[in-house]
Amino acid sequence: MGSLPPADQEAARRRPHAVMIPYPAQGHVTPMLKLAVLLHARGFHVTFVNTEFNHRRLLRARGARALDGAAGFRFAAVADGLPPSDADATQDVPALCASLQATCAPRFRALVAKLDEEADADASGAARRVTCVVADSTMPFVIRAARDLGLRCATLWTASACGFMGYYHYKLLFDHAIFPLKSEEELRNGHLETTVDLVPGVPKDLRLRDLPSFVRSTARDDVMFHYFIDVTATMPAASAVILNTFDELDAPLMGAMAALLPPIYTVGPLHLAVQNGAVPADSPVAGLGSNLWKEQEEPLRWLDGRPPRSVVYVNFGSITVMSGEHLLEFAWGLANSGYAFLWNVRPDLVQGDGAALPPEFAAATAGRSMLSTWCPQAKVLEHAAVGVFLTHSGWNSTLESICAGVPMVCWPFFAEQQTNCRYKRTEWGVGTEIPEDVRRGDVEALIREAMEGEKGREMRRRVAGLRESAVAAARPDGRAMRNLDKLIDEVLLA
Repeated sequence: MGSLPPADQEAARRRPHAVMIPYPAQGHVTPMLKLAVLLHARGFHVTFVNTEFNHRRLLRARGARALDGAAGFRFAAVADGLPPSDADATQDVPALCASLQATCAPRFRALVAKLDEEADADASGAARRVTCVVADSTMPFVIRAARDLGLRCATLWTASACGFMGYYHYKLLFDHAIFPLKSEEELRNGHLETTVDLVPGVPKDLRLRDLPSFVRSTARDDVMFHYFIDVTATMPAASAVILNTFDELDAPLMGAMAALLPPIYTVGPLHLAVQNGAVPADSPVAGLGSNLWKEQEEPLRWLDGRPPRSVVYVNFGSITVMSGEHLLEFAWGLANSGYAFLWNVRPDLVQGDGAALPPEFAAATAGRSMLSTWCPQAKVLEHAAVGVFLTHSGWNSTLESICAGVPMVCWPFFAEQQTNCRYKRTEWGVGTEIPEDVRRGDVEALIREAMEGEKGREMRRRVAGLRESAVAAARPDGRAMRNLDKLIDEVLLA
């Protein structure tokens, strides 16, 4: 490799090098990659680290050259410690967490050493030793390893602020014997309606069912419950916490979080910042994608022929699984609503035998339905034809819907989706909730109300106001991007 001109060599040597590592699931990879692209646009060399499993999935979904990177941006991969697999599905979350916790830190340290060795040996002057780490908050072992290596470390909390408050106080629930549940019966006898008033900064009428779902266990040593105690206990070891939100949405929570954490920087919505010009359109990394399933463009073309606000968009995210019975209840609720709908049905959405729908359903919805497996969701939500989003309430989906001005009908599945749903219903007024044991009549009624009822009109008004704030925050000169520049100056380059 030839050497760079002396001036370019000096610029390369001054360029900071951030290693960025998300938790290996779709909802974490997506915002971390958006942040990586924004840092690259601000002069950072970036090494983006996926697990080998997800690296292969990205190549299958996006093409053999999709992870070639660009000047100053490279992809790397580390093993996750689980048995080899090429399944096109999200891995078992508890098993993945346990394996990462046991194996990831030494592999991360070895990767940093390798990158530094390559930089030292690079005669061209293009490479750079690692100067900082941006670690997913749900990878606490990476935060600790980065600090042990003497590297500046910020952590990206990819979920919601309200979800964080629930997780952070898991230890309090344990100490007050609220966790674990006494029996499985407490999941069914109304116990989850119990008010929990121990968590500061959140509504006093927050119920046990509104907290992140790992509290719903009878096992004192539940893997995920204790994993998140470790996650939130480790976050203060970072030099900064980065939140993918905007101040107008989460202002009531910021004071409570600030009392628990190092400096907080709200830099969201990240997808909107990238989209709205914070990354130049001609940047070699502007088109980098993160979807682990192959995207289909046909849904956008199908929407082009539909009237404004006439379509229900349905997507339960990358991890939700349901029974075949619940799939049918959703299907017939959508059919009976009378509205056109676009439904993202992953191959692994249904437990067991796959996501099969009966011929009668196809006949009943002919001409007004489209089923896809994965689509460019942010673009779909921004399409004028979409009127309502039936969602699992993941944080990326919630932000994308707010940024598109689309109200939501929610069926939360697990983790902090329950908390997000609560806030959408009662604090922000932009969503309604389908009961956990879903029935087609509820689906039909809630869709009708959201599309044409008084409640739907109020949700649309509220979400439109939040959308304006999100767009303003994510402009190139908006508050989120000013916060990103402060993060760089005060933490990553300090």
